[in-house]
Amino acid sequence: MSPATKVAIQGERGSFSHEAAEQMLPNCEVVSCPRSAEVFHRLQRGSVSAAVIPIENSLAGTVAEHADLLVTQDVFIQAEFLLRIVHNVIAAPGVKLSALRKVLSHPVALDQCRDFFRHHPRIEPVPFYDTAGSVKHVVTHNLPDSAGIASRHAAREYSGKILRTGIEDDKRNFTRFFLIRKSPKPRTATRKGSAAKLSYRSLIPPNANKTSLAFKVKNVPGALFKSLSVFALRDISLSKIESRPLRGRPWEYIFYVDFLRGDDEPARNALHDLREVAEQVKVLGIYKAK
Repeated sequence: MSPATKVAIQGERGSFSHEAAEQMLPNCEVVSCPRSAEVFHRLQRGSVSAAVIPIENSLAGTVAEHADLLVTQDVFIQAEFLLRIVHNVIAAPGVKLSALRKVLSHPVALDQCRDFFRHHPRIEPVPFYDTAGSVKHVVTHNLPDSAGIASRHAAREYSGKILRTGIEDDKRNFTRFFLIRKSPKPRTATRKGSAAKLSYRSLIPPNANKTSLAFKVKNVPGALFKSLSVFALRDISLSKIESRPLRGRPWEYIFYVDFLRGDDEPARNALHDLREVAEQVKVLGIYKAK
């Protein structure tokens, strides 16, 4: 029997990232990391063969740190996965809802459960570093007046008791996850742009029909218009465009774009023309759209 694929996640076992990792790579061995930087570091040095990271939530928006790391690190997006987020109140066995005075969780999770706290004014929302970590904390310490907000996965992982299920305000709450791999080192290329292409081609799945990229435009009039026109002129549909500050360069911005093509001729031609008009272009991944 071959060894299980080691996959790094940020956060504790039982987190939504843990659940997404097992959905994307069944029977994988999940490696829990306290910080996002460690996830990428483990991937770069080869102690794990893949990582699963949340990139955006349908309510809270983009995970800024992960977007930045995708640009600065030599990684490649190989797949995406949409996970329905269901928040549950989970306590140590024997604890009742009426006894709760505090509920711990990640600030984003707390913010997505405002109605629960409005209907239970005696319960104080307490920010914690991780959803699953909050359950681990209250169960490990057998806290009689506290609970965590997390997934059913966390309740199973730490033998917690679910007191209320589905307490999120919006039932159409999804988080988009990326499966990322370390980018192979590029081989020597004979023409501009071909080295980057060769470095990630082996990671592109055969049914890929979506591309994520980041680019920085030149500081000249019409630069963004010219950059986007390379897609419009080829009838390539953009499913997302977002700008973020460029770290270390105040008042400069980088654009993140998802477009609905794989590694085909129109997409390659669009990227070729984009490199002619943009100051910096990085293909973040080419994968199957969910």
